[in-house]
Amino acid sequence: MSTQASVTGQHQESGRLEPPKRPLGLARHSLVLAGRSITKTLRSPGLLGDAVLLPVIFLLLFVYLFGGAVSGSTRDYLQFIFPGIIVMTMIISGMMTTGVNLNVDMKKGVFDRFRSLPIGRSAPLIGSVLGDMVRYVLALAALFGVGYLMGFRVRTDAPSALAACALTIAFGFCLSWAFVLAGVLIRETAAVQSIVALAMFPLAFGTTMVVPKQTLPGWLRAFVDVNPVTHVVEASRGLLLGGPVARPVTNSLLWSAGILVVFAPLAVYAYRRRSG
Repeated sequence: MSTQASVTGQHQESGRLEPPKRPLGLARHSLVLAGRSITKTLRSPGLLGDAVLLPVIFLLLFVYLFGGAVSGSTRDYLQFIFPGIIVMTMIISGMMTTGVNLNVDMKKGVFDRFRSLPIGRSAPLIGSVLGDMVRYVLALAALFGVGYLMGFRVRTDAPSALAACALTIAFGFCLSWAFVLAGVLIRETAAVQSIVALAMFPLAFGTTMVVPKQTLPGWLRAFVDVNPVTHVVEASRGLLLGGPVARPVTNSLLWSAGILVVFAPLAVYAYRRRSG
C-alpha cells in the first residue's frame, strides 16, 4: 500500500496521469485524437478552404494563363501540369495547415489538456498529422473532379492512378513532420506561417511541375535534380500518363522515408521538451 501511495503521489506531483502500459496503446490514443482532428476540420469549412480550393485555383490559373505559351494548347498543358498540381496539393495541405494549426492549438492550451490525460506523450502529434490526411483525400478528390471537367484523362489505368495518389499522400504525410517540428519549436504563429510560405514556393516550383527541365537554366536545373518534390512529380506523371516510373517511385519512397525518419523523432522530442 505504501509503495502504491508513493507512486500515486509522484504522479499527482507531476500534474499528469501516466498512460497505462497497454499494447498498441499509443496507436489507439493517436487514432482517437485523429478523430478529434477530423471532426474539427469537418465543422470548420475554413480549414478546408486552403487545402481544397487553392490547388484548384492554381490549376485553373496555370492552365489558362500559361498553357498556350508553354505548350501551344491548354489541353496539352493540362495533361502535363496536372500530375504536378496533385503533388503541390499535398505540399499545401501538409505544409500550410499542419504546422500552423498545431501551433495554434498549443497556444490555446489544447495540448495542455492532453498532458493531463493518461495517453502517450506523442499521441497528440501523431493524431494531428493522421487527421490532416482527410484534407489530403478531399483535396485530391476535388482536384480530380475539376481536372476531369477541364479535360484531363488518365492514360494508364486505375491501379496506376491510385498508386500515384497513394504516393503523393505518403509524401505529404512525411513532409508534414518537418512543419510539425516548426510548429512546435516556434512560439509565434505568424512566424510559422512565414517559414512555411518561404519553404513552400521553392519546393513546389523548383521542380518540373510547370515546365520541362530542359528549358531551365543550369543553376536551377541543379536544384531541380536534388529537390525531392521533383521525384514525386515525375513518379506521378509516369503513373498517370505513362512512362518510366521505377526510378522516380524508388527515389520518392526513399526521400519520404528519410524525411520521416529525421523529422518525426525530432518533432516528438521537441514537443516533449516544450510540454515538460
